Amino acid sequence: MLRKDIKKRPLSEKTLSSLVPEEKDYRELDGAGLYFLVKKSGVKNWQYRYKNSEGKWAWMGLGSYPQVSAQLARQKAREFTSALSKGESLKSKKVLLEERKELESFYFENLMREWLDTKSSKWGEATYTKAQKSIEKHIIPVFGQGNYKEITPKEWFDFFQGLQRTLGIHTQIEKLVSYVRGCYDWAKFKGKINSNPIEGMSKHLDAYESGNMDFVTVDELPALLKKIRNNKKRAIGIGLELLMMLFPRPGELRMAKWEQFDFKKALWTKPAEMTKTRQEHQVPLSKQVITLLTELRSIQPESEFLFPSRLSVNKTISDMTFNLALNRLGYKGKQNPHGFRHLASTILNDTFSKKEQVIEVCLAHKKKGVKGIYDKSQHLDERRELMQWWADYLTKISL
Repeated sequence: MLRKDIKKRPLSEKTLSSLVPEEKDYRELDGAGLYFLVKKSGVKNWQYRYKNSEGKWAWMGLGSYPQVSAQLARQKAREFTSALSKGESLKSKKVLLEERKELESFYFENLMREWLDTKSSKWGEATYTKAQKSIEKHIIPVFGQGNYKEITPKEWFDFFQGLQRTLGIHTQIEKLVSYVRGCYDWAKFKGKINSNPIEGMSKHLDAYESGNMDFVTVDELPALLKKIRNNKKRAIGIGLELLMMLFPRPGELRMAKWEQFDFKKALWTKPAEMTKTRQEHQVPLSKQVITLLTELRSIQPESEFLFPSRLSVNKTISDMTFNLALNRLGYKGKQNPHGFRHLASTILNDTFSKKEQVIEVCLAHKKKGVKGIYDKSQHLDERRELMQWWADYLTKISL
């Protein structure tokens, strides 16, 4: 059909489908500001004509025909007319697309993925994949499309506390907190935000109070430390303080031998057969630890072990000795030897959010994948600084 043969409007489906192109593009009025555009190429589109905010005539594309039917195009046109009558402005697809892109640029999921990209070459493949899956499972569904500048500290706190109380995956939640904290720290130094909304949050979350990971809160730590130092059995008191300052696995300290300690280099070298990972692990010794070890050696009987049994210097104390000592101090069900590791991990991760891998090595956690076998001196200088900071921190809060 030629445009000159059009008899009535609105245009019928027969007319719309049969209109043929001409040498130039042309428009035909359908009604109420709605036009049907026929291009010389044969492509047909719907357009809406209106006056923009500057009072000038403008066109708004409503889609191509027949993908957008006459019924739908007329409905859109009526909606636009109604919006204009209320003083609202119309936005083109280009403007809407630009606004959407700008909105998406502030999505937390995009920020998190940018941060994860910075870790892809630093973390082992297994560590990276595990972190990515955990984030995708727990964080993204809730906060993925939230504006990272607008998510409040309370929203994060309620979320993590909710996970603690409903799922009970405390160790995994600690990791999730460290990921979010690391992401925000990175964003802060990139100039994307001015402050980290979860800074210092860990100490306000529920303490893990079950299994072999009982530990006190940060606020209760000074009182515990003072009681340990006033313990009647000085050797056991030193042992508990060493557990706190070095945060090894309790069995490692209980079985430790003097020959493993190099006082000149300030290092404790745990042999592979002693460690859970079955890899030799070196622990930097702070000034405070050297002092404690020196005192311990002066009061203990002659033995190859730091903590020999009362019955025989050729055997070590029992695996319940340190636990019973804490119980006698009034911390039964509140703090046990293994809990010192979790306590140190929580405070160190909260303070040094960008040193997750260094802290992991301090804890002697085994890395998986291609980076699973690593040199015993990896991060040694950084760990030495961190262990001294930890000892200084414990000294400061106990004054």
